[in-house]
Amino acid sequence: MRATLLLLTTTSLLLLTAAAPVRHGPEIRVGDVERFYEIYDKAGGKPSAEVLQRDYLDQGSPGLLEFARMRRITGERIATMIAERPALYTEAKRCVDVLPSVEARLGTALAKLSEYYPPTRFPPVTLAIGRGKPVGTANASGVMIGLESLCAVDFLNPNLEDRFVYVIAHEYAHALQPAAQVEDANTTVLKAALIEGGAEFVGELISGSVGYSHLRGATRGKELALETAFVADQDQKAEGSAWLYNGVGTPERPGDLGYWVGYRIAKAYYRQAKDKRAAVREIIELDDAKAFLAKSGWTPGMQLD
Repeated sequence: MRATLLLLTTTSLLLLTAAAPVRHGPEIRVGDVERFYEIYDKAGGKPSAEVLQRDYLDQGSPGLLEFARMRRITGERIATMIAERPALYTEAKRCVDVLPSVEARLGTALAKLSEYYPPTRFPPVTLAIGRGKPVGTANASGVMIGLESLCAVDFLNPNLEDRFVYVIAHEYAHALQPAAQVEDANTTVLKAALIEGGAEFVGELISGSVGYSHLRGATRGKELALETAFVADQDQKAEGSAWLYNGVGTPERPGDLGYWVGYRIAKAYYRQAKDKRAAVREIIELDDAKAFLAKSGWTPGMQLD
């Protein structure tokens, strides 16, 4: 069974590599995934921390090296996660099969992004294996996706192909946002929500849906109450707040609700703008969060769908 799965995985990677390049899209790099599973399978699913560090991370692509630096990924941390959650790594192989379709759809989506935002660059997307989290991150050098992590978060979107397209579109917006390139412990709930929500809105605009689509259903009928509470907390620090970077949450109150509120503010901003291209630029190049909110015309609970 393992040999069959490895053959399917390798075949999918070869198909992706051999596919004709997308003219208006990013290069999607999967070599790190292939090398990880060669090491993983050779070790019977139990590679040591030393081997993972030496043969996987230290030999990684520029994207993997940056991912490891940004998110503190080490051979020891990967080995620990493999021991604690072995299914996370065996099940991630199924996601390799959707990558050729993901690449084609992203080419179309990102061509739209360059129409809305002419300064758009196309840094590469690096798919790699990490320590179980995060799902993805981005900076000016590109987008980095933890394949095993994104493959496991079924609650975001049960359709694997859609999930990869929408989340990568979200992360691509982050790669273009100046404010997303700066990690500031004092960032307010409002500003962080506008950065994340802006990425959600731009991602939807070009790909068809937001990355965190589960929040729409979870908040239906609660818009006024939730957004009134958000306004009261807008000047708090984002880190440690009830709105962002706070995990999965509960069915009654899912985590990262600031993504949803920020998306709705960005959507209101776009709708009232006469110049839609200028509005996208202002969403991406957010500077003054308070001024953006005032100009958006958004009010808690307003009808947007």
